[in-house]
Amino acid sequence: MFKSPDKTPRQYTPGEALQKIGAFCAYQERTQKDVEQKLKSYGLDEDEAGEIIIRLSREKLLDEERFAQAFVRGHYRQKKWGRRRIVQDLKQKGISEYCIKSGLKEIDGEEYYQNLVDIMEKKDRQEKEKNPRVRRMKISQYLTGKGYEQDLIKIALDDLGKVPEDED
Repeated sequence: MFKSPDKTPRQYTPGEALQKIGAFCAYQERTQKDVEQKLKSYGLDEDEAGEIIIRLSREKLLDEERFAQAFVRGHYRQKKWGRRRIVQDLKQKGISEYCIKSGLKEIDGEEYYQNLVDIMEKKDRQEKEKNPRVRRMKISQYLTGKGYEQDLIKIALDDLGKVPEDED
C-alpha cells in the first residue's frame, strides 16, 4: 500500500510516457504545468517532455483555454467561488491572461449574483453576532474570502437589509 522510500520511480521511454500522459490528460482537463511535472516524474528530459506536450496540444488532449473554462464553471457553480478567487487560483496554476479571460466568460452574471446572495443568506443564518455593524463586517469578510467583489457584496448586504444602524 505504501511506497517504500528507497524505491526510485519507474523511468519511461518517450513512447510509454506519451501513452500514459495521454490517458492522464483524457481523464480530466490538465494544465501544461501539471503535465510537465508528471513527465518530469517519468524521468524524461525537457526536450522529450516539450515534444510530448506539443503533440498533446496538437491532438487536443491538452488545452489550457478549455481547462480554464472547465475550472471556472466548476468553481463558480459547485464551490460558489467569486471571480477574484478563481482568477487568483488560475494564475497560481500558470494559466495565461488570455485563457483566464476566456474562462471567465463562462460566468453568467445573474447566476453569479444569486450565488453571492445564497452564500450571504446562509452565512447570515449561521452568524451568532448580535451587533449589526459587526455582523455585517463578518459576513462581508467571509464573502471577500470567497472571492466576491466589494461592490457586489455591498449591494447584496444592502438588499438583505443589513445596513448598519445609525447611533444617536
